[in-house]
Amino acid sequence: MSSLGHDVLCVVFSFLDVFDLIRCSAVCSHWNRIIHKSQLLEDLFQRKYGNALVSPNPAGIPRRCLWEHLQDMALAQHRRALTGGCATIDQWKGHSAGASKCRMRMGLIVTGGSDRVMRLWSAGTYKCLEEYSIPDAGSLVDFDFDENKIVGLLGAHLCIWRRTGTRSLFPSREGSFARGLCMSYIDPEAMVGCEDGTVRVFDMYSKKCTRIIRMHPCPVTCLTLSEEQLIFSGSSLGSITISGLSSDERVAKLRSTDLTGIKTLCYNPISNTLFAGSTAGYASCWDLRRMAVLWETRVSPNVVYSLGHLIKDRSSLVVGGIDGVLRVLDQNTGEVISSYVMEEGTVSSASSKSISRRRGRRLLEDDHLDSIPKTARPSITCLAVGMNKAVTTHNGKYIRISSHNVSKGLRPRRQDGAVVYRQVKTVQEHRERSNHKKWTMGICSMEYPFVIIP
Repeated sequence: MSSLGHDVLCVVFSFLDVFDLIRCSAVCSHWNRIIHKSQLLEDLFQRKYGNALVSPNPAGIPRRCLWEHLQDMALAQHRRALTGGCATIDQWKGHSAGASKCRMRMGLIVTGGSDRVMRLWSAGTYKCLEEYSIPDAGSLVDFDFDENKIVGLLGAHLCIWRRTGTRSLFPSREGSFARGLCMSYIDPEAMVGCEDGTVRVFDMYSKKCTRIIRMHPCPVTCLTLSEEQLIFSGSSLGSITISGLSSDERVAKLRSTDLTGIKTLCYNPISNTLFAGSTAGYASCWDLRRMAVLWETRVSPNVVYSLGHLIKDRSSLVVGGIDGVLRVLDQNTGEVISSYVMEEGTVSSASSKSISRRRGRRLLEDDHLDSIPKTARPSITCLAVGMNKAVTTHNGKYIRISSHNVSKGLRPRRQDGAVVYRQVKTVQEHRERSNHKKWTMGICSMEYPFVIIP
């Protein structure tokens, strides 16, 4: 494609839909310039959705307004896919044992665990792009990454793996800080939550500890950061402390009615809310403007290990825990909107022999977890959310990606012994489906009888 000229690429791009064109604009700077300079997105958007906008600019749609609408459309599609779509689950053997952590961004996935290696994968092809060995200084506890490097916590050490292949370990002196239990990273600083209740801030370039912040009288179990230089830390006793990164000043202390330990935290800067998962299976949400609890829901019979949401999404929250069920919650109310596990014995063809593809089973309210085999729902130790998908690790050999298809949006319920799927009617869906009314019984091929109610 790099040998094709400007005019040829414009012709090729003109056949694409809005979302495919947006994906192409993110491939490289050359394609991005062609798409924007030729105003392909503006023309396509105006042809397809022109009635949705009244532009004050007679020459076309204002760029900011266009991208706001495209972003809203993408987030609406993401929500419909998670809450009303059918899921396919791809899994492959990514480690020899103990893959317990995962991160996903920029179309890349990083996984790691107890087999002393981290791997970088393509989120689209699942191909292993790079491999990073873990030094003998300690076992991998936590990590994060950006476009240039991976920062990992190994017991009482931090390690940097650069994409160029070089590796550095610090601090060099044993016992220089208490054992780390969690970490968070925003360039140029990494924060380590320690078992002595402190958070230690390290500069990635000088490789020195620049600040020690006393957060809790007990171990710090999880960390997350905000763009406003705030550190949110959870403790083994169930409290959450908010402190300033630059001033070391404690801003607030939060506590829910669930008095068990905090296992995971997630901050949404768009709605200024903080989400937490506890060792008793509760998910909670705080409004940081009022420092008050918005909702608290028990989503799992035991530990919630991980939760997350798509960047700029203020509607859906994905939660995973010890029971192995992938749940989607409403960020505003805490209501469990949908729950998924993997179907047993429904292997279908995938792009590679090393990848097995199965259908995702959508759970009903009266489904009993004890009747679902543990192989279909191994404990979710970590998850990361992308557009219409979620990647999960399960402290085993396999990595899973759950992909959700918005075009198959049927909501299940049980009626007279059969599973009934009701089409979810929203204004947006009605507008999209008005030109495509062909619905078949094979749209969500299930192994038990079902009917469709319009």
